[in-house]
Amino acid sequence: MTCAPEARDADFRSFVLSRWARLLRTAYLLTGHHHDAEDLAQLALAKAYAGWDRVTRAADPDAYVWRIMINAHRERIRRLRVPEWLTTRFPERSVRDRADHVLARDVLTGALQRLPPRQRAAVVLRYVEDRTETEVAALLGTRVGTVRSRAARGLEKLRADPAVRDLRVPEEGQEVAIRAGAQERPEVR
Repeated sequence: MTCAPEARDADFRSFVLSRWARLLRTAYLLTGHHHDAEDLAQLALAKAYAGWDRVTRAADPDAYVWRIMINAHRERIRRLRVPEWLTTRFPERSVRDRADHVLARDVLTGALQRLPPRQRAAVVLRYVEDRTETEVAALLGTRVGTVRSRAARGLEKLRADPAVRDLRVPEEGQEVAIRAGAQERPEVR
């Protein structure tokens, strides 16, 4: 049996006015924070209003509304749950800064760009991609001897390049410092 909307609203309003303080106190004890308690109580009352016919048919409407509030609080806690365990130890290993490797790669890339295109192709395919001389010759459509000479000349030019000459990628535990000057080059300490 459904009541008229005005009677239903009046019944709900009187229920809220008579139980608000108690409902808010319980919500505060559940959440530990005044604003969260108000939100929880309002959420429980909004859900109760949506199903007000079921609430009034229940044997104990107060218990029904409190159960709604407790379930809403449980859902709230599930959403707020942190999936990690808080600890005083750091389980992650420290990772070394890779900026020195990025700088070295940048210097080497610039030096490769200064090589003629055929020498650059031979050096990159042979030494960066670690292909055999036969594979490089097949990819470039040249003879193996041509690949050898282009790669050798390219390496010679790279070794003579002032930016690459002083380039040192540090070993584990060493620091890299950048010297100020016309060109920035790493200095291993």
